[in-house]
Amino acid sequence: MTAIPSLRSCISQSAQPADIGIDSQSAPQQPSSLSFTEGFLLGQLSVVILIGAFIKFFIFGDPPSPETTASTRALARQSRDKGHRRSFSINSSPHVAGRSDVRHSSSNVLRNPPRLTTPIILAKTYYNVNAHQPESLDWFNVLIAQTIAQFRTDAHQDEAILTSLTKILNGPQKPDFLSSIRITEISLGEDFPILSNCRVHPVDDGSTEPDAAKLQARMDVDLSDLITFGIETKIVLNWPRPLTAVLPVALAVSVIRFSGTLSISFLPSVSHPTPSTHPSSSSHSQQPLSTTPTSLAFSFLPDYRLDLNVRSLVGSRSRLQDIPKIAQMVENRLHAWIDERCVEPRVQQIALPSLWPRKKNTRGPPSEEDDGLGIRASEPIRDIREEARREVEEERKKDRQHWEREAASGYPEGLRWRSRAEGGGYEMPGAMPS
Repeated sequence: MTAIPSLRSCISQSAQPADIGIDSQSAPQQPSSLSFTEGFLLGQLSVVILIGAFIKFFIFGDPPSPETTASTRALARQSRDKGHRRSFSINSSPHVAGRSDVRHSSSNVLRNPPRLTTPIILAKTYYNVNAHQPESLDWFNVLIAQTIAQFRTDAHQDEAILTSLTKILNGPQKPDFLSSIRITEISLGEDFPILSNCRVHPVDDGSTEPDAAKLQARMDVDLSDLITFGIETKIVLNWPRPLTAVLPVALAVSVIRFSGTLSISFLPSVSHPTPSTHPSSSSHSQQPLSTTPTSLAFSFLPDYRLDLNVRSLVGSRSRLQDIPKIAQMVENRLHAWIDERCVEPRVQQIALPSLWPRKKNTRGPPSEEDDGLGIRASEPIRDIREEARREVEEERKKDRQHWEREAASGYPEGLRWRSRAEGGGYEMPGAMPS
């Protein structure tokens, strides 16, 4: 009987290592499955956190205050233009350096006027730049207001501004991921800009000649109005196939206030030699001169301020309204557009027409000279633009009739040009008779 318990104890001892081996083989499977589940959940949680942080801080983040934004942009402009910005940039001209090289023909009939320098001009006009008080420019504000009011009236009558802006927005420069752009709102405002605190002072244009400083007028500009421009389009995703997804977008930008300092000066006409395409013949013959017309140059100082109100609506069913980051992107783009065009050291030049009095520019009742020439007093004064339009229409009509006759002749296009080249009696429309 004693042998049976000893046999059982031996069997139980021999069975224990086998159970331990089975447990040791099945035990590592539980940590591996738990580690995969934990990693999957952790990855999903991190993606959700990143998407939530992106939506919260990038899309719905609070924009900075207008004062902070204006000061930051002003500092950025000053640091960007510090290397090449000059105070006389508005009066600089690409032909200033070549003025002394141009030799004008001497004439015994036309007397040479005395050289007028900036101090002489200021003395003859009784203007003291140090003691003269700034001017209010009230009279100029009235003229500007009348011009802007007439522009707004013309824009509402024929809707020319709507047609032209629609063509520009849907032109070749439109990105491929945008569908056709439709203008939903245009408001040209009701108020007018106020110019004040005008002062004139000489600035150096970089010339080596003595007393060559030019005169520059600076004035403060302030406009508080509501000028709105709204559009509607769709963002089209064309990958991996065309029209994969479409996202409607509506955007409206309103100019609330603009203030800054405007600089204005005149750039006189300059004669400079025309570059010749044949350098060998330029030394033997006199180079022709080309004249740059007198122009008006204006620009704004970098400390200007532009306050905008941007409204946005993204989506069709679940819509996101007034996203702050879209507003910041639009504001930065508009500020960059202005900085690249009319903020010092860059200027805008407008060529001025000839101010010499001409008969064709005369308006008013007919004079005695017109009556002597057979012009009736009751005949209305013809508009130059109407005359030019009629002339253009007549030229187009003649060209159309000429091409219709050519098409009716039955010759193909190449044979018609070949017959003209061989002396078929064809003359260029508008050419001088031989």
